[in-house]
Amino acid sequence: MQDRHGNALSAASAAAVGHFDAAVESFAIYRGDPMAAVEAALAEAQGFVNAHLAKALLYGLATEPAARDIGAAALACVTGLAMNAREASLAAATAALLEGEWTAAALRLDRHSMAWPHDFLALQAGHLIDFFRANARNLRDRIARALPAWSADMALYPMLLGMHAFGLEECGDYARAEAAGREALARDRRDSWAHHAVAHVMEMQGRAEDGIGWMIAREAEWAGADNFFRVHNWWHRALYHLALEQNDAALALYDAEIGRAPGAVAVNLVDCAALLWRLQANGIAVGDRWLAISEGWEAVADGVLYPFNDWHAAMADLGAGRDAVLAARVARMRQTAAGNGETARWVREHGLPLIDGFTAFHRGNHGAAVEGLHAARHIVNGFGGSHAQRDVIDWTLCAAAERAGMGDVVEALGRERLALKPFDPLTRKMLHRT
Repeated sequence: MQDRHGNALSAASAAAVGHFDAAVESFAIYRGDPMAAVEAALAEAQGFVNAHLAKALLYGLATEPAARDIGAAALACVTGLAMNAREASLAAATAALLEGEWTAAALRLDRHSMAWPHDFLALQAGHLIDFFRANARNLRDRIARALPAWSADMALYPMLLGMHAFGLEECGDYARAEAAGREALARDRRDSWAHHAVAHVMEMQGRAEDGIGWMIAREAEWAGADNFFRVHNWWHRALYHLALEQNDAALALYDAEIGRAPGAVAVNLVDCAALLWRLQANGIAVGDRWLAISEGWEAVADGVLYPFNDWHAAMADLGAGRDAVLAARVARMRQTAAGNGETARWVREHGLPLIDGFTAFHRGNHGAAVEGLHAARHIVNGFGGSHAQRDVIDWTLCAAAERAGMGDVVEALGRERLALKPFDPLTRKMLHRT
């Protein structure tokens, strides 16, 4: 049996392959329930190797402890099963991911996609791993290497363009990124990642009015209940409002959409914490909204798996005044940092220093926050999310310098920000106050 892109599948049936292709498409557009389709495939063919690997990958990419355990159990199901070379390669990369060795997994998937460029699941998983480790170059180049092997009439081709658009954006190639994202959406309006890539371009260029218009014009496409990206896209729209000093509008979006029911889902909780922190740093009272977010993090940020989550959990702990919870989280992270491996290094070099800097800022030790965050902020291409997400570090650093009365630091940082966003009103107002 083969999937829709011609990849040979071990121990599959025709019905199982149909469910598998549906799962890959659902994951590609971030809509519906890809895991339900994977389970349907496994119900049809219990030894279906690629379906087990898809389950392991999707849970491994969730950056949540319980999901990681489910992923490990799914991977164990292929032990002893006959598999072809492509499936064995994918299994090895999945094992590295589940062991917390993100770069090792990415490198294995680099070679995998060179050999099997039509394995869409592997391309998307690799792209997301590049995102989680903040490797901007490979976000772009992983897809650039594969695209020439695809033709425009192949299923899911627009989603490859959308991924390439995001990689171009993270590399600062904004014109090409926007063009690729718009082309992807012209080919398939369902492409949530392409919409998100164009939203990032507008955020990074300081085009807040354009960004709000972009979100409103396409809201029907991204705001549906079955769209995995809906919370993150509402977050992007809120950032545009913040850039225009429309703080009430941003807070209203938080209450109506972003923080309404984030659940114990890491990607949603990241957006909640990041937006509330920005609002509070701008002097906006957010009341008791922090508590639900801090409580939500307890199940999904363990101080071990992914320190980007722990850092955002610490923001919520600080906001909620849960000092004991924060202390326990930091203690677990210090235990992790004493170990070996990539995640331990991330905790040592990025997670703990960022939490220390944000803690100093929250507690009014603004001079210490400036010193700590200035040293910790250069994590690009090393760890954690997008440029837009990591901008909360510089946002906090600027606020700390201003409150510490460090006029020279404020002026220098303001110039730096205006070099990228010449018309940013928040930065101009900060410089005017200095």
